Amino acid sequence: MTVASILWRRLDTPGHDACRLESVGEGWRLDGAAVFWQEGSPACLTYRVACGADWRTRAGVVRGWVGTQSVEAVVRRTSKGGWSLNGTDVPHLDGCDDLDFGFTPATNLLQLRRVALDIGQGSDVPVAWLDVPAGGLSVLHQRYERRTSGTYWYEAPRFDYTAVLEIDAAGFARHYPGLWAAEP
Repeated sequence: MTVASILWRRLDTPGHDACRLESVGEGWRLDGAAVFWQEGSPACLTYRVACGADWRTRAGVVRGWVGTQSVEAVVRRTSKGGWSLNGTDVPHLDGCDDLDFGFTPATNLLQLRRVALDIGQGSDVPVAWLDVPAGGLSVLHQRYERRTSGTYWYEAPRFDYTAVLEIDAAGFARHYPGLWAAEP
């Protein structure tokens, strides 16, 4: 059953992203599609992330293309809490409970739902970050601090990015300064 959906517009380059959050069995699923410019080439990527009832990622898939390059990335949590990409174990992702697709703001919802911060609380949230152009999975260190019922301070030191994210009642980022804005 669909719980919420959203359409975003990219702010730093032409593009859009449409996503829906669904309640499925004993968990949650994000389904979406993003079209945008990536380093001078058009990109078209569909994505899906499956989570348990606790919002911890179980698996994710990205399919599509960037310029002339086909993309198919299948990410899974192993039974011991590790991660694999296209069937190959990826080391050094200890402590990551969430999967983050760098080309969409959709996956921030899963992280925010899982940590469930009260106003005034903060949390470091390292994620398994999928870099589609490079075809790799690595740790992305980030921090969230809940400022109000609908705003979070966000930091991603790897990209020297900090901003106040505006979040809707479902958990989707309505405004991701400089990168994404929800269409009215």
